[in-house]
Amino acid sequence: MKICLVGSSGGHLTHLYMLKPFWEKHERFWVTFDKEDARSILKDEKVYYCYYPTNRSAKALAINTRLALQLIKQEKPDLIISTGAAVAVPFFYIGKMAGAKTVYIEVFDRIDKPTMTGKLVYPIADRFIVEWEEMKKVYPKAINLGSIF
Repeated sequence: MKICLVGSSGGHLTHLYMLKPFWEKHERFWVTFDKEDARSILKDEKVYYCYYPTNRSAKALAINTRLALQLIKQEKPDLIISTGAAVAVPFFYIGKMAGAKTVYIEVFDRIDKPTMTGKLVYPIADRFIVEWEEMKKVYPKAINLGSIF
């Protein structure tokens, strides 16, 4: 199985990295921002850098959609996992069209309100994970697996 791990740098990337007991056993590649924390954490990983800032940016969405088209065609991931933020959206929609399974993990600091990215990918995610029981009121089909931390 080949996994695409996609997310912003900072806390989103840290969240994904904490899933290491799962992803370290599989072929994988990462999509994140070209920032110091990402370069440090992922120094021995296969990484593609996406365009940022992404928040509510049509330019970023267009550039990252082209990147998603290119990488999904080239890498052919079986599974796409993300903790957000906006860069996840084109990868989920294009990946889904290409036959990849998708798993979205809503970030830990959201206890009772959705993120914009969560709202956008919830309808198509194969698995939508929350870390607080209260979030099941926001995302009724979500699975609460508790804290990753």
